[in-house]
Amino acid sequence: MERERAEQSVQQTEKVKNVYEAIQGVMQEVGIIGKDQINEKQRFKYRGVDQVLNALQPALIHNGLHIRPRIIDHVREEREGRQGGALIYSIITVDYHFTALDGSEVVATVIGEGMDSGDKATNKALSVAFKYACFQVFCIPTEEMKDPDADSPEVKPLDKITEAMRLTILKEMERTGVNAGAICARAKVDRLEDIPAALYAGIMNGLKKTPDKA
Repeated sequence: MERERAEQSVQQTEKVKNVYEAIQGVMQEVGIIGKDQINEKQRFKYRGVDQVLNALQPALIHNGLHIRPRIIDHVREEREGRQGGALIYSIITVDYHFTALDGSEVVATVIGEGMDSGDKATNKALSVAFKYACFQVFCIPTEEMKDPDADSPEVKPLDKITEAMRLTILKEMERTGVNAGAICARAKVDRLEDIPAALYAGIMNGLKKTPDKA
């Protein structure tokens, strides 16, 4: 009896996959996830997060793979909508830990962006980040994947730096010890947020060449 239990225990142990085997198993079980949903305002097709979850969950369970998110950076900006109302723009950087039953794991770092007039900007950013982490880790195909090089949208040049740019400058200021007055004087403005966007690259280039403060 004890021998049978021992053999059964060994067999169960042998069935446990490491993270690479588990990912490979999910890839074998999940096929194409087509763009079946339509954005009514902008009229483009997309794959919703529910589609991705419904397709992945059985394969994740069967292969003993768990996905755990960890937000490592979050930036929120307020922008003006087309109709004049306020929009919240959220940019998050997330580490997704793909962990197998034996404890082995791989980490995929992705960026998600979302915009909303209410309180769902971060939720949208998380949905986008999760979808694309899964698309790329599991190489999930679609019937009509569009290559990014096929489209070159034109955007209006920024007058001033964005909040994300300002925070990046602040991080470099903290690292180098350079004060805001010196940067504002170079840009000929009174506040960091008034720095022209055209000067951002030059300011960052100068900061990156500056050594860490003592």
